[in-house]
Order: sequence, then C-alpha cells, then structure tokens
Amino acid sequence: MRRTFPAIGTVHLENAITAHRAIYPSERLEVTARPRRLRSHPKGRLFDLVTEVRAGGELVWEETSTFLRPGGGDAAAPGGGQTFERLPQPGARWDLPADLGRRYARVSGDRNPIHLFALTAKAFGFRRQIAHGMWSKARCLASLAGRLPDAVTVEVTFKKPVLLPATVAFGSVPSGDGYVFSLTSPSNGAPHLLGRSTVPD
Repeated sequence: MRRTFPAIGTVHLENAITAHRAIYPSERLEVTARPRRLRSHPKGRLFDLVTEVRAGGELVWEETSTFLRPGGGDAAAPGGGQTFERLPQPGARWDLPADLGRRYARVSGDRNPIHLFALTAKAFGFRRQIAHGMWSKARCLASLAGRLPDAVTVEVTFKKPVLLPATVAFGSVPSGDGYVFSLTSPSNGAPHLLGRSTVPD
C-alpha cells in the first residue's frame, strides 16, 4: 500500500551522507531519489529518503534522510537517533541572525514556513522561526574543513530546534578515523545536533 505525506509538518530527524570520492565540475551526473523503509515510531511514522548520485554508472555520492510524520505512533517502537556518552567540549560560539532561515531558503529552495518568520513558525507550534537542520550540518562541516578526506561518511541526528536569533556552541573531538561533533546551547548544554564522521569501507 502506498502512503503519501505532505512536506509541511514532516520532521527531519537524521541525515547521513557518504561521499565516495571527490566530484569534479566537468562530470555529468545522474541523480535518483526514492522513499524507503516506512516504519513505526513512538510519535508517528518514520521513512527514509535515499538519494544516489552516479557519474558514468559509478556511485560517487549517497544520502539517507530520515523523516518523522507525527501522529498515530507506536509506544513500543524504537525511537532511534545517535547518542554519545559525553559531548565534545564547545570550542566556538556562533551568533545566528533572525533572517538566517530566509537566507538559506534562497540558496536551498527549502521555504518551509517554520524557517522563515516568527509568525509563520508559530502556526506550527514554534515560538520563533528555526534554523534549517541541513544548514546546521553544513556549518559544522565547514568548521572541519581540511580535516576530512574526500571519501567520508557524515551522520547527524537533529535534536532540539535552534530558535532564531540564537547563539550556539560547536565542539568536535577526534574519534577513531574521524570526528564526533556537536552543536549545543551555550546556556544549558542542550544538544541541537549530534554528529560523527567516519571513513567508509
């Protein structure tokens, strides 16, 4: 049986990207995307959106985004999400402006109203507009620039939303062949994003 879910009200919980090698501007790419693994969650239903990028038939980049459609949850279902025994100590603070969501929307095309204005975000239960999760991931990776190899997997779990404007704290620490990193509230340490990088097999 097919299911369809509207984009508005669907929550982005996790994202995993694997770059198998560097992609060059001269390459012709084929991009495919498909939903997979509809399953139960305590707060609703989860599904994955899997995107694959190929160059000349070679898989060069892939992504899995996990989304929650709230409503009709199963209390016995697993919640999922990454957890760390200890968060990295924050090493930097970033001041995020109120218009960050609108600026990122112009670049990404993601104009979900929860990211744009306080008024539109309040209609969906938020006190103010919130930062895009993928902006948060990209900003964390920018802080690790030069330390990650061309072939890398980066997984993140989105936790508490970042209400804009905001000040957030970034921290990272080496772990195995990569890093663990976090974006947290500097006032109480509550996590906004937890992530790790590894070298793919």
